[in-house]
Amino acid sequence: LMGMFEKRRFRKFLVFVANFDENEPQTLEGVDPRGTPMRDVYERFDLGQDVIDFTGHALALYRTDDYLDQPCLETINRIKLYSESLARYGKSPYLYPLYGLGELPQGFARLSAIYGGTYMLNKPVDEIVMENGRVVGVRSEGEVARCKQLICDPSYVPERVRGAGRVVRVICILSHPIHGTSEAGSCQIILPQNQLGRKSDIYVCLVSWAHNVAAPGKFIAIVSTTVETSEPEREVEPALQLLEPIDQKFVAISDLYEPMDDGTESQVSAP
Repeated sequence: LMGMFEKRRFRKFLVFVANFDENEPQTLEGVDPRGTPMRDVYERFDLGQDVIDFTGHALALYRTDDYLDQPCLETINRIKLYSESLARYGKSPYLYPLYGLGELPQGFARLSAIYGGTYMLNKPVDEIVMENGRVVGVRSEGEVARCKQLICDPSYVPERVRGAGRVVRVICILSHPIHGTSEAGSCQIILPQNQLGRKSDIYVCLVSWAHNVAAPGKFIAIVSTTVETSEPEREVEPALQLLEPIDQKFVAISDLYEPMDDGTESQVSAP
């Protein structure tokens, strides 16, 4: 991606990011954390478009280029988080639990129990109980679980959310690692929007039997992106080509929702 001189400029940029502290004026080098857009920071270090794509989408993990015209502080903090995570964990900044993502709520449940949390499993939600516009509990089979705040899937509060697009996901079963990844048993590939002529990135996440999520010798790749056309599966074709040959694939298209308010008044959050 980078020639010799570009590497030097990128190194200076990374040193600047590593030293950046909004509470230490001498580290800002004239950059206003809450006023200078990220586009100006890139221009300051004369970074090329390929490097900007890589930095914003693979390090800061933005899905679109909207961040370029927003204050630089959040982007710089995202890059620092990526760098610090990479330094802590070695080959990758990412952690993935054995036996799949279901282990995350399992771990939360165990930790919650230590601090007195209560889990009610296999219970239908009959009603979200509100008083004076504020949530006070959830009714299920004649019982009410009292609460001061509610976090739930948007499907439970359709009147509080609005449609925000759709996502296409393709789960692929492979008998081989992804070519060009040094036979990695797990990896994340990000195809930046600019490289594809799109408005949003395409993500590829690969895990394998080593994570106890597939049969011995098998790999699972999940391809996903925001739907932009009437042919969602064709939109992810560039990513699917990276995975060939594919043993079997499963395509799903899901609606995206966003809350109509920040939940301050109702204390209901539907992220």
